[in-house]
Amino acid sequence: MHSLQLLSERSLKKGKAMKSLDHILFGAAYYDEYQPSSNLDADMQLMRKAHINVIRVGEGSWSHWEPEDGQFSLDWLEPVLDKAAENNIQAIIGVPTFAIPQWMVRKYPEIALSDDHGQKVPFGSREEHSYSHPVFRYYAARLIGKIVDRYAGHPSVIGWQLHNEPGLRLNYSTDAFEGFKDYLRKEYGSVEHLNKAWGLTYWSHELSTWDDLWKPEGNCQPQYDIAWHRYQALLTDDMLAWQSRLIRQHCRSDQFITVNMALGREAVDEARSSEHLDVAGSDPYFHMQDGLQLPEPDMAEDAWYPSGPWTIAQMADRTYSLKSAPFFVLETDGGPIGGSADNFPGYKGQWRQAGWQFVSRGADLIEYWHWQQLHYGTEMYWGGILPHDRKPGRVYAEISQLGGELAAAGDAVTDLKPDADVAILYSVGSRWGLTFEPYTAINGAGDAHRARNAGSYDHMLTAFYRGAFRTGHQVRMIQDTHLIDGSAEKPVVAPTAFVNQYPLLLVPGAYICSDALLSWLREYVKAGGHLVLGPRAAYADQYARARMETKPSMLDDLAGADYQEFSNIKSPISVKGTDSFKLRPGSAATEWIDCLQSEGAEILATSNHPHFSQFPLITSHVAGQGRVTMIGTVPNEALAASLFDYLLPDDPWLAGQTTISHSSAVNRYGRRLHFLFNWSWQTHRIAVPVSCTLLGKNEPLSSVELGPWDVVLLQETHVLADNPMDSGR
Repeated sequence: MHSLQLLSERSLKKGKAMKSLDHILFGAAYYDEYQPSSNLDADMQLMRKAHINVIRVGEGSWSHWEPEDGQFSLDWLEPVLDKAAENNIQAIIGVPTFAIPQWMVRKYPEIALSDDHGQKVPFGSREEHSYSHPVFRYYAARLIGKIVDRYAGHPSVIGWQLHNEPGLRLNYSTDAFEGFKDYLRKEYGSVEHLNKAWGLTYWSHELSTWDDLWKPEGNCQPQYDIAWHRYQALLTDDMLAWQSRLIRQHCRSDQFITVNMALGREAVDEARSSEHLDVAGSDPYFHMQDGLQLPEPDMAEDAWYPSGPWTIAQMADRTYSLKSAPFFVLETDGGPIGGSADNFPGYKGQWRQAGWQFVSRGADLIEYWHWQQLHYGTEMYWGGILPHDRKPGRVYAEISQLGGELAAAGDAVTDLKPDADVAILYSVGSRWGLTFEPYTAINGAGDAHRARNAGSYDHMLTAFYRGAFRTGHQVRMIQDTHLIDGSAEKPVVAPTAFVNQYPLLLVPGAYICSDALLSWLREYVKAGGHLVLGPRAAYADQYARARMETKPSMLDDLAGADYQEFSNIKSPISVKGTDSFKLRPGSAATEWIDCLQSEGAEILATSNHPHFSQFPLITSHVAGQGRVTMIGTVPNEALAASLFDYLLPDDPWLAGQTTISHSSAVNRYGRRLHFLFNWSWQTHRIAVPVSCTLLGKNEPLSSVELGPWDVVLLQETHVLADNPMDSGR
């Protein structure tokens, strides 16, 4: 097992180090201003009984802060903060810049976004405005300054949240397009250089002047698209950096800055933007009820939210990766999520499971969206801890139980360093690249030249992550920008140092790779690392151009295998293993096949298909002190699990179990904690393979029983030798 040390120092450098917490921050978004009548006293009493110790306030109410241009109403929040302080509840204030007031839209219609059809985004939802427009910047700066000045000194306020879920929409406005041309001028220097880099002789797209650049809404060129995405992310990043600087000028030194990322938004690079934060945060939502069952969850089709218990761990690992440090869950399932026709409130125990799963992967805060279900508005049927009648019910009881457990655990579960058996590379650039040039189309159809699929990259990555989760192996997500500084194209961490922490690195779908990153991966292998390459990895350069080298580019000699062809497959193809690579029943190749040719590599798996059987599906090759294993397909869960059976030793906690998962982490006292989850209706007894007690207890256990949808938290009796602190737990 490994804990992350090397990257955390670098990734925190633009924020300030968070003060260590002596308890998990636990709470909900709270909007007294949204309610038909105030219920403040009763709400705070109920929160205190539920062990809620933090609320998030203010981020959706610009029109309440400033009902007319220049007319400010700043005092309405004070009673909420005062009452919170009376009940030992702390507060995070969110700046209200994601939903602008109608008076601003009416007076300055030019700040509206345009969509990819050239139409102004109509007012009536949120995020209809341009982040970069000077009118928005002026009004936002004025209001943020007044709010922070008014409340920075309030004793309940511990932190500030930037612009809610940034990067929702791509900005096709005129000012953004003109800014894009300026960006390209600085990046390329001349149209001749851009013409050459983008290959614009194709289809007569060569530019004579910068004004020849066509609008992005008509674009079919992948090189244009990757530059457009990078520019859009820079707009979001600049907005967040500007807000962070503004708040730091006004807030107390002991207050933190965070933001709630909605992971996967098109117009944000989460890792880059998290450098402006003290603590990274996200809003991980997921399908509850049978959507969390193992071994076969109810996978909701065409839903915006993911299904499967692994998704909770995966979203947590992705958020941890943003700063390589403990993180905040700023929104998650309070009750049913979605609209009036999409109601799946959790089964008894599922809130506990999700909460402890987040904590086990490094969460220091868990906040629900939201406290009280709304009586009007777009999200009227988005569930809260309290339902429409304001009376505490089943959800409140579930949240209260988890709150009590977190309070009892105290600092034994804060600032955890999650264990990891394997590192998986995450690449926002590849996510953009495989959005425009996906390996699988949505519903298998679409114009071959406009087959965009925003979920393509994450879909492939999840296929591999599921295999790790099902075999009990824990993942550390590593952002590619934490290996190579994208602006300087220089290593952030030396491959020789990285391999000591992470001897196994999985790289699926890393379509966009610079020369510097590929050189880093070569050195990783030479230093003794085991590099596992999945489909589409090392295919295109940073401009989304197909590389001229034999694939996998710059790595084929180390891999002892290469390919020229690749193919989509419409139906799963069964896989044949070897003595070296044992298969789980039902193992299959899905969606894609790289037509591998072994050039000295050991062939581990092939298929039974009359055509594709000539191409190995999995190969492995010793290279120097290291090894390269190639996976030439998107594995189903059984094949992905077989891969981790081959790569890593069995997890002793999951012997013979199909409904149980296991996470572990090391706390500040050098104690390794083990979290066992039962994702089913059946009761199970699990053997405890190392000397453990229940957290806070002293009696060693040989086994533990998990009831339906249950969690058990254990601590090892042994204290790690490299941690001098020991509280006697």
